[in-house]
Amino acid sequence: MNSNRFSLLTTLAWRNLWRHPKRTIVILFAIMLGIWFMIVSAGMMVGIMEQQVRDTIFNLTGHIQLHHEKYLDDPAIEHSMAAPDEALQQLLDDPLIKTWSPRVRLPAITMSEYESAGVFLLGIDPEAEKGLSFIGNPVVEGRGLESVTDKGIVIGQRMADKLETRIGKRIVLMAQGKDGEVADRGFRIVGLYQAELEATETAYVFIGLDTAQKLLGMEGEISEISLITNDRELLVPLVERLRTKNPQLDIMSWEELQPFIVTALKVYDNFMVIWYLIIFAAMAFGLTNTLLMSVFERTREIGLFQALGMQPRFIIGQVLIETLILLLVGAVLGNLSGWFTTNIIFAEGIDLSQYAQGMETFKMSSIMEFKLEINDLITINLLVIVLGLLSSLYPAVKAARYVPVEAITRN
Repeated sequence: MNSNRFSLLTTLAWRNLWRHPKRTIVILFAIMLGIWFMIVSAGMMVGIMEQQVRDTIFNLTGHIQLHHEKYLDDPAIEHSMAAPDEALQQLLDDPLIKTWSPRVRLPAITMSEYESAGVFLLGIDPEAEKGLSFIGNPVVEGRGLESVTDKGIVIGQRMADKLETRIGKRIVLMAQGKDGEVADRGFRIVGLYQAELEATETAYVFIGLDTAQKLLGMEGEISEISLITNDRELLVPLVERLRTKNPQLDIMSWEELQPFIVTALKVYDNFMVIWYLIIFAAMAFGLTNTLLMSVFERTREIGLFQALGMQPRFIIGQVLIETLILLLVGAVLGNLSGWFTTNIIFAEGIDLSQYAQGMETFKMSSIMEFKLEINDLITINLLVIVLGLLSSLYPAVKAARYVPVEAITRN
């Protein structure tokens, strides 16, 4: 098809579309609405999954963790590991690693004057935790831990409510020491932290790393090392390098530590493709019906074109160009409205704090974030345009098969 014929067919297609402007506007609106809904749905799902991944990583998981080979099966004090030696520290200072931190992480019991609760005691280096986990952020009340030798304790806001205590009060921590005996000590609450999930606030209490080691008799030992990389996509070679250099340790990436999130991501990918197809199917019925009506109304005109020598392939081309114009205009409007909705209207997310307990069941934050990814936009637009053109083939072929004499004489 040369440029002159294409220009002619495009002109005819454009004029045909606006013979019935109301019908054209309705189908354009349907295409725009379908694309808008796909984009907003994708933005919502990507935002939810990205938020879950981020919360998982910063909920004391990190990108990679190093442990004693038996610690994950039984997080007991006898499954501690030695503090990193010079060789391991050199590996951890790799340019790919943004920050890392050693921790003592053991089950314990905390008691106030009125209540008691099972928790995980974490001895941390406050400076090293900055940018690595949520506890590196400022606490919401009181102060954070100031050093590895800090004598205070930081607990979650909901834990404070559970224990019926507050800042300035003392609570007692009890855990098994290195000698097998129960180690206990009173700590004054110096700060309250806040986390995305209520379960986190009631699960962890934090003291200085050196303080925890002395309390439990673990001088020179830790429970784990957690680290954050500069590029999440380069975890596999980094994990393999660490494993090669430290075969005595159990070294795992966040995907291995949190398989539920990885499975959820795969389910999301499959679900979104099915969801796009469902939305497009509704659009395709309207598009095909509109084109069939247009072809039926122009039966005599199409027959006349054929009698004057227009080949069937040009009839098909004209209908396909009409479809392409509808799809492209609808795609532009749909993309603009979808971008505006996700990046302007929902830029701060949707506050679902009134449903916080229900959201927690699915390990979701009370703020639903939206995030658009270029891959999703490309997939949505290609899917709509390609399948839209395929759905228009039936009315196009039907038009091309008209017998000129019968078409001209049809009333």
